[in-house]
Amino acid sequence: MFKDNTSVPTLKTPANGQERSGNQEALLLKAYRLMRLARHMAATYEANRSTCKYVHSTSGGHEAIQIATGLQLQPWDYVSPYYRDDSLLLAMDFSPEELMMQLLAKADDPFSAGRSYYCHPSSRRDDRPLIPHQSSATGMQVIPATGMAQGISYLEKTNSGKLRKGPDGELPVVLCSLGDGSVTEGEVSEAWQCAVLWQLPIIYLVQDNEWGISATAAETRVMDAYEYAAGFKGLERMRIDGSDFEKSYQGMEAAIHYVRTERKPILVQASVPLLGHHTSGVRKEWYRSAEDLAAHDRRDPLPQLRQLLLEKGIKETTLAAIDDETAHTIAAAFEIAVEAAAPDPQTVQEHVFAPAAVTTETGTRTPANGSKVVMVDAALHAVEEILQQYPEAIFYGQDVGRRLGGVFREAATLAEKFGDHRVYNTAIQEAYIIGATAGLSAVGVKPVVEVQFADYIYPGFNQLVTEISKSCYLSAGKFPVQTLIRVPIGAYGGGGPYHSGSIETTLLSIKGIKVVYPSNGADMKGLMKAAFLDPNPVVMLEHKGLYWSKVPGTQDAMTIEPDKDYMIPLGKGRVALQAHPKDVQQGSSLCIITYGMGVYWAQAAAKAFPGNVEIIDLRTLYPLDEALVFDTVNKHGKCLVLTEEQLNNSFAQALAARIQQNCFRKLDAPVFTLGALNLPAIPINTTLESAMLPTPEKVEAAIRELLAY
Repeated sequence: MFKDNTSVPTLKTPANGQERSGNQEALLLKAYRLMRLARHMAATYEANRSTCKYVHSTSGGHEAIQIATGLQLQPWDYVSPYYRDDSLLLAMDFSPEELMMQLLAKADDPFSAGRSYYCHPSSRRDDRPLIPHQSSATGMQVIPATGMAQGISYLEKTNSGKLRKGPDGELPVVLCSLGDGSVTEGEVSEAWQCAVLWQLPIIYLVQDNEWGISATAAETRVMDAYEYAAGFKGLERMRIDGSDFEKSYQGMEAAIHYVRTERKPILVQASVPLLGHHTSGVRKEWYRSAEDLAAHDRRDPLPQLRQLLLEKGIKETTLAAIDDETAHTIAAAFEIAVEAAAPDPQTVQEHVFAPAAVTTETGTRTPANGSKVVMVDAALHAVEEILQQYPEAIFYGQDVGRRLGGVFREAATLAEKFGDHRVYNTAIQEAYIIGATAGLSAVGVKPVVEVQFADYIYPGFNQLVTEISKSCYLSAGKFPVQTLIRVPIGAYGGGGPYHSGSIETTLLSIKGIKVVYPSNGADMKGLMKAAFLDPNPVVMLEHKGLYWSKVPGTQDAMTIEPDKDYMIPLGKGRVALQAHPKDVQQGSSLCIITYGMGVYWAQAAAKAFPGNVEIIDLRTLYPLDEALVFDTVNKHGKCLVLTEEQLNNSFAQALAARIQQNCFRKLDAPVFTLGALNLPAIPINTTLESAMLPTPEKVEAAIRELLAY
């Protein structure tokens, strides 16, 4: 239909094209007014640089394609803009004053409450397209945007009431806007692969001004987005002169109609000039020649549209009146924004997380006549019960679908029971697996996803850090990301350097996510349910050495399986072993603060010191049960923090410092720490592996030394 077409007139246009032509004059005048508003805004910002001190970009040169797009999007659609899209937002009926409130980081910034850059919107207004949070990292928004289309496709297949539709049942589209320079990002490729593979209803609007900050297209790419898209078989594509409003409108009309009716993806490459600076902080005169600037000025969409209106009989006086009216509108809006209040410093810690759904332990942990279950089956049953209870829940990742059901069989039979539309495989693309959950969550789908091994989570860190962790905070609470990310972790039995690593310290350095680490079947199930219901991103670390209790000394990881209603609130630890009150009273006791496999190393070592050792299983690393930790340390006066991670600069050492600070007056000895040797990786040889990791014998030696104080 669209493939290889290079000019708008050859494209199939929607049936309502005749109706639109009757209102062409009104449409062109509306576009002209919006374009004038955008120009006056940019000029105002430039004339008041000391006031407009925060870095920003404007849409100068891009206005035609942005306005043509924004005017055709509907309130039931979804949009992922990028940082130069202020004309797009104006066309979607956001006011200049709203945009300026964000420009100046005011308390009344409706998008982020003064937390984020200009033109970084997030909106849940019923009368506008839904806009989730997206970062400034170029190209990174493409994965969450494609996740929105993935979620919409699922809601369509299941006839879900959560699917937003028009008044006559019109289906939504996703509009993902990006610059051509960002198309070289690998994560864009991951998103396009999924969009084509699953035939998702999304438009990728690439605004190509042939500059990537100070780098030209010629020096940074071997093809443009249109040419690149040809390699994605099934991705329709078109080129548009994005400086020509009429051609832009016709092209986007055809693209939107195609996606709204065919439910397939399309790429639109719009060639546009760059008239302004890259940003207010990277000015065009620093890197662009006079010849280049003149060439871009010749394609300015504003005089083109003005000339078209004159040719259609619109009077100069009418256009002059629009020029005056828009100038006054922008001046008044800017004055209001300048005088608006700054955010209250007391609000700076608000909206890091949405309120937790589970705050107390509920349900039956040990039902009568219950059967023991290994941890991997407790997880499997928890996910099965989630899928049964919540039709909006899906589960995907590498090899979790039909045939294998996960490399640890942690998803066995789920695809057979719930269908390939709810439990399915993905390609090897951790960035997409993780990042798409932001888009899925935004449309009301509740994803459970899996990264196959902890060592392979790093390609997904970009999405976890830039998109997911910041979404709730930078959208002022409008877009917490509800996602449960399962990650098998830990070393045992010669798994080797790329299947045995521990990553909790790296995860805990990210603010805005929660990290759970169960050590037994009952906790696995109870925490899994609470993590799924939590409206925030949760990473669940599941020690593969505990999955089947095959490691000697880990039989207690098998527990009676709790009922399906059992849940444990995140942030509540448990006492895995109590010291004898007499030893505590005599001052001959200590506590071990640990989690995961450390619980079993500690229990094995404690057998040599009956009554002297109390063990705290943290269960959740963030939020952390500080009250339990500090109360326990204060009771005993001696503490060992035990971890499987390499020790230097670890979570364990950071926790030891917090214990030292909060419990100093009650301590009878330094806070001890024990972890793996500080090596770059886990050796595959089991003897070397054992030499690197903590063992019960090493823990016993640390206990003996600590009790000697």
